Amino acid sequence: MSKHKEVRVFAPATVANVAVGYDILGFAINRPGDEIVARLNPELEGLKITAITGTGDKVLPYDVEKNTAGVSAQRLLEHLGMTDLGIELEVHKKMPFGSGLGSSAASSAGAVVAVNELLGAPLSRESLLYFTVLGEVVADGSFHADNVAPSLVGGITLIRSNESLDIHHLPVPTNLHVAVIHPELEILTKDARAVLSDTVSLNTAVHQMGSLASFIVALYTNDLPLLGRSLHDFIIEPQRKQLIKGFDDVKAAAMTRGALGCSISGAGPSMFALCDSGYLAQAVGQGMIEAFAGHGIESQLYVSPINQDGVVVLPG
Repeated sequence: MSKHKEVRVFAPATVANVAVGYDILGFAINRPGDEIVARLNPELEGLKITAITGTGDKVLPYDVEKNTAGVSAQRLLEHLGMTDLGIELEVHKKMPFGSGLGSSAASSAGAVVAVNELLGAPLSRESLLYFTVLGEVVADGSFHADNVAPSLVGGITLIRSNESLDIHHLPVPTNLHVAVIHPELEILTKDARAVLSDTVSLNTAVHQMGSLASFIVALYTNDLPLLGRSLHDFIIEPQRKQLIKGFDDVKAAAMTRGALGCSISGAGPSMFALCDSGYLAQAVGQGMIEAFAGHGIESQLYVSPINQDGVVVLPG
């Protein structure tokens, strides 16, 4: 077991779907994110959530079996046969709920890494993925890894199969940056999924497959113009954009200022715009802020390269 009595980690926010890869693509950004603390306490028996901060007017459960971070950590401890070990878990939320930035995924990923590190890192990062997904199920009722995978391991990830958690890292092109805008709106993932049709036409599917395939080619060839031409969502965006007031104007503002592409982050309402430099991403993001403001909506901007670290252990 580790000599550490306490481990504090930072788990980054993520952009899931990435326009062309519903439930199969995601990438991590540098901020916002959550901080999770795992601490050994010999006076306790089992895992206890002892602190939750940063929730605003939201109330998150302290019950381990009803909390995404708690469920993920508990399933890990069960797997290791260490459920009697006294561990305190603290969840410090530093990102908005219902934002489309993987808030629950960050908590789940952070919790399993913190507990794993506390115990001397018996499992690899990739082996922890299954436990993080179990926490996501608590949050939105579905078994998907497009947020938890990039939050856990960083970079751009492709999930070939959510059922078998067949996850692959994709190359990150040089200079690729993202502007992520979070408007003061809230969309629950369950509600965003409810507006989606179960079927698509063959023609639409062909267009979407072309976009996804060329997007992946662009990553491997470092071809940012091709990446931009590929960022067209023919399936999800047309159905969900009505949930985001001002969507068309915000996207138009991003593209006018030179973004490679712009779409919905996860279930929304956050939107992302990929750009070929950090300077441009800042300018694009400012345009998106102004477009939302034109609809009477305040918003917050995050500009970041693709985060390739995932969850990081913070200095003690």
